[in-house]
Amino acid sequence: MKEYDVFIIGSGMAGMTIANKCALKGLKVGITDDLPYGGTCALRGCDPKKVIIGATEVRDFAKRLKGNGIDTIPKINWKDIMAFKQTFVDEMPPKIEKGYKKNGIDTFHNSAKFLSENTLEVGSYKVKANKIVIASGSKPRVLDFEGGHYAKSSTDFLNLEKLPKSLLFIGGGYIAFEFAHIAARCGAEVTIVHRGENPLENFEQDIVKYLVSATEELGIKLILNTDVTAIEKIDDQYRVEGKYAEKTEYYEAEAVFNSAGRPPAIFDLDLDKANITYTKKGVTVNEYLQSTSNPHIYASGDAADSEGLPLTPVAVLEGHTVASNIIKGNSKEVRYPPMPTVVFTLPTMASVGYTESKAKELNYNIRVNFKEVGSWFNAKRLNVKEYAFKTIIDEETQTILGAHLIGPHTEETINLFAMAIKTKMKVNEIRTMIFSYPTLASDIPHML
Repeated sequence: MKEYDVFIIGSGMAGMTIANKCALKGLKVGITDDLPYGGTCALRGCDPKKVIIGATEVRDFAKRLKGNGIDTIPKINWKDIMAFKQTFVDEMPPKIEKGYKKNGIDTFHNSAKFLSENTLEVGSYKVKANKIVIASGSKPRVLDFEGGHYAKSSTDFLNLEKLPKSLLFIGGGYIAFEFAHIAARCGAEVTIVHRGENPLENFEQDIVKYLVSATEELGIKLILNTDVTAIEKIDDQYRVEGKYAEKTEYYEAEAVFNSAGRPPAIFDLDLDKANITYTKKGVTVNEYLQSTSNPHIYASGDAADSEGLPLTPVAVLEGHTVASNIIKGNSKEVRYPPMPTVVFTLPTMASVGYTESKAKELNYNIRVNFKEVGSWFNAKRLNVKEYAFKTIIDEETQTILGAHLIGPHTEETINLFAMAIKTKMKVNEIRTMIFSYPTLASDIPHML
């Protein structure tokens, strides 16, 4: 039996934050992950994805400026960009493990299962800990229809040695859209099949419609209101069965990808043996991110059913909160600042704060500014068609409640809106600021 003050399941950003912070305070810490250390974001998510997107940004920019100073649109070398991406991925696990060793943290490379309220089976070891943290992240949703196992994961996409000529993505969330845009700009034929009436349902739909337009203009087929019910392999192709109302349609592609959501990776941990309550969204936690049913347990990141969005910076914030409560006793309630989120398509779509419907639901007296601004200088100089914004203003306090953007580099502009919301800056204060010009940020006052 190995014994620890703190034992952590999962070595993503939340788990890593907790492990190192607790170890530096003198606690005996162990950590395990059955996948390479680093978590989804660094190894098979946002970081490698963003590296690959870099090449498509160059092609997209050149295509927009063709005839306006650019003569040749560069081709994307898939093999080279994947090799470049891998340089970022390969360096992470050994670097992280070296940091653990330096801080005196015991490392394991096994899956974990609970045996009781404070004991685990970790590979061939039994582990007992005063506090156990579940920071196991998320994983692709299981497709339980016939042939569902043929669908590859987002991880598989990021490790494709060769890009298929045709791809189909199941689901209409940000993973499907981001990867579809990458594949289409690299020359593939792409289809997205989504069961709902609207894709990207959690975003402001008045803005999503511009992304839908840009996606279809890129040549991506967007099939809505259609349930995928089966996948059949026929020679070197896959035939996907989709049902719409009483109709059945079939779609063919060289590769099919499961982008139908990522539930928390907690359902193989035998949580019931440890008296841990949970929902389909994660471990049920209180304001200290402690299990509501077992005081030995904390959860953070995608594994926790908390108010935090499934984003890497949120996992880090929750990790700091958990570590503080383990070290000092429950004294730090989790507090979420405005959480900007981005769909890294081209154009990018970004959001922070309340949507219009949410603000109305909460009975705010609001003023809504919604405008398509393809005629603005920044759109014209970049030759961008889709540039629009929707801002929600609290009429009583004259502060921003929400901002929703689509256009060039909104992934950066949205951070300024997040700062304004967090600091409760007045609209007139922002309007009278001097921004460097001509920049995308200099458009902000005109969005209010």
